[in-house]
Amino acid sequence: MMQRGERRPQALTSGSTRTQQLMRVAANLVGAAGAAYFAAVTLQAWFVTHRLLGAGFFVEQMVVVVVYLVRRPAREVTRRPRDWILAFGGTFVPVLLRPDGAHPPLGVNLGIALQVLGLAICLWSFLVLGRSFGFAAADRGLVRAGPYAVVRHPIYGAYLLLQCGYVLQSVSLRNVIVFVVASGFNVGRALVEDELLAKNPAHASYRAKVRWRMIPGVF
Repeated sequence: MMQRGERRPQALTSGSTRTQQLMRVAANLVGAAGAAYFAAVTLQAWFVTHRLLGAGFFVEQMVVVVVYLVRRPAREVTRRPRDWILAFGGTFVPVLLRPDGAHPPLGVNLGIALQVLGLAICLWSFLVLGRSFGFAAADRGLVRAGPYAVVRHPIYGAYLLLQCGYVLQSVSLRNVIVFVVASGFNVGRALVEDELLAKNPAHASYRAKVRWRMIPGVF
């Protein structure tokens, strides 16, 4: 006869699995809602400026909405608060940038060029990453195609170009500080993601082939 306590571990495991699934769905919905909010803000700005770059930012955020909703479950997700702080900082600190300060013509033109390049890399990376997209450090499988064949973290490199372009167009002490802080967070994200992915046996060969993390020849 089955003992009374023998079913409990299975029940606990089943309940734990359901809880994890609900938490994963909730996290995806929250992420998609946040991206949808930024998409709405960029769309409103486009209605005012009618700049093609603004339309590009709207498309980028809508791609993020989709990948949040369809991304695959992670094999492993970091539980360290430090790693989540880096993710939040790298994502949300740039919203503190403001169109104030000096607007030198050369800086404006160069800044637009950097932002166009950064946006193109960002969109390309999101599309190639697809269902492996994540927010904090996680292992959803290695992606080696497209920009990931050049650097291991092209999205963070794209953020660097986008934010640098913004600062060149609107030069102020505030924007420089925000840029430096946000870049520090994203460099930290790249480091902790490499640390977590190092547990994947396939990552060693990928790391040996793709040496640079964000900027070829620099970092």
